Amino acid sequence: MSEKISKSLRAEVEKRAGSRCEYCKLPQTFHIIPFQIDHVISLKHDGKTVKENLALACLSCNLYKGTDIASIAPHSSDIVGLFNPRIHNWQEHFDLHLASGRIGGKTPEGKATVALLKFNSEERILERLHLVELGEYLPV
Repeated sequence: MSEKISKSLRAEVEKRAGSRCEYCKLPQTFHIIPFQIDHVISLKHDGKTVKENLALACLSCNLYKGTDIASIAPHSSDIVGLFNPRIHNWQEHFDLHLASGRIGGKTPEGKATVALLKFNSEERILERLHLVELGEYLPV
């Protein structure tokens, strides 16, 4: 299920995000495939196509997130909401370990998002380490 997003709305979302994935903070400038506009609360769950419900997402984050709004927290059976870039602060939910290139979750929402969106898959870590080395990965 999709809904057309105007060029002007897409531009507003990209500008607000600083042209970075709002989930993993990867910069769009280093990708051949343009980042996607994610409905934080999907249309399937009655989310709206309005700026307040949209986030810029890299292909990996958007594909892994899909229409999910929650997941099972790692190492428990608790269902927790995912990180929501419209209401949550990235630094409160995640931390970047520069030496390893890994992103850690600080909160149940952060941990669930790290696991579901596979932030620490081998290829994503390698890409992040390369961008850190270039001074292009700044998760703020």
